Amino acid sequence: MPEGRCLCGALRFEADPPFQFMVNCHCSMCRKHHGAAFATFIAVPPAKFRWISGEANVGVYASSENAARAFCRVCGSVAPHLLPAMGQIIIPAANLQGDLGVTPQLHIFAGSRAPWHEITDELPRSEEYPPGFDASAIDRPRVTPRAGVVEGSCLCGDVAYEIRGTPLYMWNCHCSRCRLGRSAAHASNVFYPLDAFRWTRGETQVVDFTLPEALRFGTAFCRRCGSGLPRVSAARGFVLVPAGSLDVDPGIRPSGHIFVGSKAEWYEITGELPRYDELPPPG
Repeated sequence: MPEGRCLCGALRFEADPPFQFMVNCHCSMCRKHHGAAFATFIAVPPAKFRWISGEANVGVYASSENAARAFCRVCGSVAPHLLPAMGQIIIPAANLQGDLGVTPQLHIFAGSRAPWHEITDELPRSEEYPPGFDASAIDRPRVTPRAGVVEGSCLCGDVAYEIRGTPLYMWNCHCSRCRLGRSAAHASNVFYPLDAFRWTRGETQVVDFTLPEALRFGTAFCRRCGSGLPRVSAARGFVLVPAGSLDVDPGIRPSGHIFVGSKAEWYEITGELPRYDELPPPG
């Protein structure tokens, strides 16, 4: 019986297998909420899901008329939530521990994938919802790119930022902390010099969480909707931007996959990007 948790451990839950439904969702709303390239969900009937602890720490944001997004108020990890269109609990697979006995079967909303992310596997793809799904797609407003400016925001729009400058690098990180923090198969992080970044609104709405047992690791997220947001490191002189929070193409692509020795058992890395068990060698 797989158990799940958020990054900080405030939320704990369990779900009864077997799991027969697992999809990668590339819609702009999932990318915003997770701060990642895509979200991977499993679905279970409500009777097969149980909270172990921490349900009082779950924040809920109504992202549309018929759906809501749930998250841990302490660390920002995405939490399980009821999807009314299916009558099932949707669980971010990355927050479940161990072998789930199932792997992703489909990419949905592939037509909305991030410009900086390439789908390289052979799984079937649906441009929006899969056939037979009784729901309508919801489009987020598009942001018109401005020359020399990279913009980003949270799902609810309370928080926004802009960057003027050249990114330092971009990596897909598969470490267990990134997977729990982003509630995704991997994080896609862009690093910028600190002086290139500024909040344009809502800075007071940003929650900065530092994992107590870590030397430096933490997350930042919107207090209202739980979306992953940039984390400023003044001591090290850079800002880490979760690429899913970007509103425009940053003009950089991932240099490779790092910490693949810690990757999720259910996720297969495909494509030609370099892979490193931990960090790449110096230089």
